[in-house]
Amino acid sequence: MYPPSIQKAIEQFSRFPTIGQRTASRFAFYILKASPAEVKELIAAIHALKKDIQLCRFCFSPFQISPEHSPLCEICRNTARNTNIVCVVEKENDLESIEKTNLYKGLYFVLGGTVHTLRKEDIRAIRAQELKERLANPKEFGIQIEKFQELLIATNPTPEGEATGLYIERLMEPLHIPVTRLGRGLPIGAELEYADEETLKNALEGRR
Repeated sequence: MYPPSIQKAIEQFSRFPTIGQRTASRFAFYILKASPAEVKELIAAIHALKKDIQLCRFCFSPFQISPEHSPLCEICRNTARNTNIVCVVEKENDLESIEKTNLYKGLYFVLGGTVHTLRKEDIRAIRAQELKERLANPKEFGIQIEKFQELLIATNPTPEGEATGLYIERLMEPLHIPVTRLGRGLPIGAELEYADEETLKNALEGRR
C-alpha cells in the first residue's frame, strides 16, 4: 500500500507498546513532513538515549550515566534514603508517580511488567529472580546492608497486578522479609501512573 521505506518505518513504530498500525503510520508521515533539522534532532535524541542512559545495577531504573560512572541510580546511591525497605513496582512510570508524593523514602525495584498467568514464559518476562537475588544479597548489588526489613509490593490493583504481587510474595517467602502491600486508597482496576498524588499518599500510608 505504501512505498517500502514508509512501510518499514510503520513496522518499526508498531513495535512500540500500545502503538497500532494507524498511530504508527501517523508517526511515519509526521517524520516525512518534518524539516531536516527536526529529523536530525530526533535522531540525536534517540542516539543520546542509547548512549547516555543505563539501567541501575540494583533497581533497574534508567538513569543518566554519572561522571563517576556509578552502577547505581541517584536514588540507590543516595545515603539519605531508607535502605531497609524496597518498593516493587511494575514499570518506571509507577516509580516516578510514587516519588512525586514525597512520602516514600526507601529504595525501589522495577519488575518490568506483570504476569498474566503463572506459565514459565510469562514469569520469565519479569525480573522476579533478579529481585530475589538482590533481596538475598544486597551488598553484591551495591546496597550496603545485611538484610532488608520490609518489602513493599506496589503493583497496580488490576487482575495482572494482583497476580504478580501474589507471585512475588510467595517467591520471596524463603527470605523471611516482612511483606506489605499498598492500602486500598487505589480503586480496583486503576494504575499508579494515572493516580493523583493524594490517592497515592493514602495508599502508601495505609499499606499493610
